Amino acid sequence: MGHWAWGMGHWALGRKLPTLPTLPCPPSPPLLPRSPASWGNKIYLDEIFKKILFMSLTVVQRFPNLPHAVVLAIAGLISCMSSVTAQQALSACQPPNPGEFLLLIVSPTADNQKQLRNALPAEIKSSTCQYLSDTVTRIGGFYKIDDAQRWARYINNIVGLSGIITTKPADTPPPQTVTYNPQALGEGYAVLVDYFNRPELVSNVEQVVGGDVGFASYGQRPYLLAVYTTNQKEAYNTLQKLNERGFVAYLVDSRKVILLRSNVRAQ
Repeated sequence: MGHWAWGMGHWALGRKLPTLPTLPCPPSPPLLPRSPASWGNKIYLDEIFKKILFMSLTVVQRFPNLPHAVVLAIAGLISCMSSVTAQQALSACQPPNPGEFLLLIVSPTADNQKQLRNALPAEIKSSTCQYLSDTVTRIGGFYKIDDAQRWARYINNIVGLSGIITTKPADTPPPQTVTYNPQALGEGYAVLVDYFNRPELVSNVEQVVGGDVGFASYGQRPYLLAVYTTNQKEAYNTLQKLNERGFVAYLVDSRKVILLRSNVRAQ
């Protein structure tokens, strides 16, 4: 009896049981690399193995008389199903580099991903990842919006899949801080120009006066300082030339003017 019980997976009551065929695993998408920081592969897979072991033990406990071959076949099928689940868990897509245009092709099924890989040249790097609630194929390396759009149209025409283009603005240097050194002008005359908040007028004023233009405050309003001089005739001639060129200019007592910068163009 003991000998018969040991071999009951293949023999029963003197008759040979038919050997059960090995159950094939259902097709599954390729296992993609995942970021250890995002998912923790070891912990994730340990949980899967625990579930497989628990489900197999449950089957054995509930059906103690099942042949060993049947138990092993069931465990193999559970393992395959768990493997599919593990492969479908994707990491979030990596953001684009500064100035890079990223093309994300919505490809939710393994068939979509295979068609897309076949349509892309070998030198184009791609990866499957999760973008918001969509499974997408990430294609990077574009630094012109036209290139990304051209590939998006190509993929749509060849495979019929839609794409999303996203980008991250290039790093820009911080704006330069303009420093002022306020100081009151001495006795004399100042010719001020109202530039109406149009900095481009600086070069035009410089052409008229034939030199650098300053930046000043008069009556708590900003002006371009065309000239500061103790010579009344020089100040009047400068005022006349500016008015003839269409500028709104004033001749004022320089003691009431606060000089902010002696040269507007100075860094």
